[in-house]
Amino acid sequence: MSQLKIGDRAPAFSLKDAAGKTVRLADFKGRKLLVYFYPKADTPGCTTQACSVRDASSELSRAGIAAVGISPDTPEDQARFDGKYRLGFPLLSDPDHAVAEAWGAWGEKSMYGKKYFGIIRSAFLVDEQGKIAGAWYKVKPEDTVPKALAAAAAD
Repeated sequence: MSQLKIGDRAPAFSLKDAAGKTVRLADFKGRKLLVYFYPKADTPGCTTQACSVRDASSELSRAGIAAVGISPDTPEDQARFDGKYRLGFPLLSDPDHAVAEAWGAWGEKSMYGKKYFGIIRSAFLVDEQGKIAGAWYKVKPEDTVPKALAAAAAD
């Protein structure tokens, strides 16, 4: 797994959202995009992260930033998560974690001494030209939005 760095081209994606509609990175060309990867819908850290993006939607919009969340959950699970918390931004399903791998957000983890592979909570700001303007691996859920806003302001 190779991690993305500032200036790298953002890997393309084409994934289903909670409604089953295909969402592509190319759909956001000419706009800034916060892309964040989370392990599992409706778990405590993932809920904190998603709700922080929801709660900052007007601030993100003023900064010209759209947002998408990506996890291995099914579109149905994403729809339940979105409905429960009224998130209001696309949650994308990456069941084979191919997109997470391309973005360096899939790797070895450890819990209670047991090693396994899974999503590494990560966030990225993609600029209007499709390049990485900010990359944060192992990001804390509550730091996702502040880091994206700071990177957008510095851009």
